[in-house]
Amino acid sequence: MKPIEKRIETVVENILQDYSNKRDIDRMNAYRHPDKEIIIDVIKKLMRIVYPGYFKDQSYRIYNEKHNLSMLIEDVMYHLSKQIAFIYQSSLTEEEAMEKAQEISLTFLNQIPNVRAMIQTDVESAYEGDPAATSIDEIIFSYPGLFAITVYRLAHELYLLQVPMIPRIMTEYAHSITGIDIHPGASIGSHFFIDHGPGIVIGETTVIGQKVKIYQGVTLGGLSTRGGQNLRGVKRHPTIEDNVTIYANASILGGNTVVGRDSVIGASSFITASIPACTTVTTKNQELQFKSRNCENCIKAEPFWDEKKK
Repeated sequence: MKPIEKRIETVVENILQDYSNKRDIDRMNAYRHPDKEIIIDVIKKLMRIVYPGYFKDQSYRIYNEKHNLSMLIEDVMYHLSKQIAFIYQSSLTEEEAMEKAQEISLTFLNQIPNVRAMIQTDVESAYEGDPAATSIDEIIFSYPGLFAITVYRLAHELYLLQVPMIPRIMTEYAHSITGIDIHPGASIGSHFFIDHGPGIVIGETTVIGQKVKIYQGVTLGGLSTRGGQNLRGVKRHPTIEDNVTIYANASILGGNTVVGRDSVIGASSFITASIPACTTVTTKNQELQFKSRNCENCIKAEPFWDEKKK
């Protein structure tokens, strides 16, 4: 055996030996996990079901549209049931797990019309609230906020059915694509609009009313996570009532924090206490400091501010 082969063999043996430490990350056959790639594929198929004229398979012929959508729905039913069943096979027989998974999947798919009705309000809100939007088609095709909201609304239905893991895989996939992190447990009303989006965080126990608009960088979070698992089931995130607008980089924290209806939260505000209805919250302008400096590559010019006035 060549020296390099011997070294490779030693490395392999060391790694295999490391799996015997009985840590959480060492488990190999604890139970069968859902396949993340299949869940992502299910999301893409659900997008075609929610928006049949926008994300349809180009290989499908128009005159077979309803037939193709029927097959697509059945395909989602099959794959989603199989992935859900994997989770329950740790406590149920394979047959029992599949029966439970099929029942959950049917219940979920029966909610699709209601989900689509909510998404229609989100589309309308995006168009009405963004003067840069030129058409509904542009919003559906290109707005990351709408994509994140759509995936959230689908994942939320599975969350309500107490399906473990899969709802979080779905919203974290949307997070990875858009930079918008919406926990599937959050409760969000109709006509929800996310403008721009990256950096937004909406925690698990957040409650958002109707006709709420938020901008990039907004955090609807908890005051502290030091309690860890002891905080499970406790309302840790704020409540945002109807017709509230929250501008960029604002942070609203705490389970007891309520932002009253028709309020406006200014950019970069930091809020840990409730805000009455019909209130505008702003921060004072930060003081700007200007100092002259010598720049060899620039022509020395009079500053546009008066240093004597500082």
